[in-house]
Amino acid sequence: MANEKHTSEEMVEESVHTEEVEETDVHEETAEQAEEKDAKDVEIEALQAKVDEQENRYLRLQADFDNLRRRTRLDAESAEKYRAQKLITDILPALDNFERALKVDTEEAQNDAILQGMQMVYRQLAEALQKEGLEAIEAVGSPFDPYLHQAVMQVEDDSYEPNTVVEEFQKGYKLKDKVIRPSMVKVNQ
Repeated sequence: MANEKHTSEEMVEESVHTEEVEETDVHEETAEQAEEKDAKDVEIEALQAKVDEQENRYLRLQADFDNLRRRTRLDAESAEKYRAQKLITDILPALDNFERALKVDTEEAQNDAILQGMQMVYRQLAEALQKEGLEAIEAVGSPFDPYLHQAVMQVEDDSYEPNTVVEEFQKGYKLKDKVIRPSMVKVNQ
């Protein structure tokens, strides 16, 4: 019986000792697992930060691309809208000369035929330019607008309101909504 008591005590001691070892092992494993978990959390946070950074970069690139596409479309629309501007600007002096020639008084019948021919050419030229979007700027009698008119003279005339265009020296033109040549005018003060 003593042996049995001794054996039972030994078993209890071994059991307690085993529990202590297991408890120590559990604490060590838990500490190791906690360290591994912390290391994994840090790694996950670093990877998440990289993902966020790449996502922001992607969004910025997408916005830049959308802006480029919009600017390109607007540039193409503008180029199409004003494609004839250079040609029209070059033709305007000829149109001015036609207008001056048409204002000349003719007394001979032979000159009347020439004048009629010039009037027909002028009308055709003016109509072709109007089809492209050219329109004359109305000046005489309208209020002076520095975006539409270029004042080359000033006069004081009581028959006109102040800041009103009195006379037009050279006709101004707009192509669609853009002024390509302002009217040269005399303005009342």
